[in-house]
Amino acid sequence: MWDSKRKAKTNITTLIGPGTQVIGELNFTGGLHVNGSVKGNVLGNESDPTAVLVVGENAAIDGEVRAPQIILGGTVAGDVHGEYVELGEHAKVRGNIYYHRLEMAIGAEVNGQLIHLEPKTA
Repeated sequence: MWDSKRKAKTNITTLIGPGTQVIGELNFTGGLHVNGSVKGNVLGNESDPTAVLVVGENAAIDGEVRAPQIILGGTVAGDVHGEYVELGEHAKVRGNIYYHRLEMAIGAEVNGQLIHLEPKTA
């Protein structure tokens, strides 16, 4: 699931391109790359640890985001829940971030709380 630098590996199976707007809840498996906008919750299959959401720098999500791996370059207005969350230098989150592992670049903005969660035990 991780490469030698501990970053999430991305295997994108679905793309929402620039200029595309999705209205409503979006559920996905595998990898989802958003370059457009989503007005609704974006929910990855949490039982699949390789599920990954990538939000491009010009993308926007207005809703809750949940996925095992989340790589944010754009804007999210809502809470973010992930095992691994990476915030790029242009990322903007207006909501709380619930994470097990967090990586944040200089320039990223979070207007909410960072809430570390203990890993799930079997």
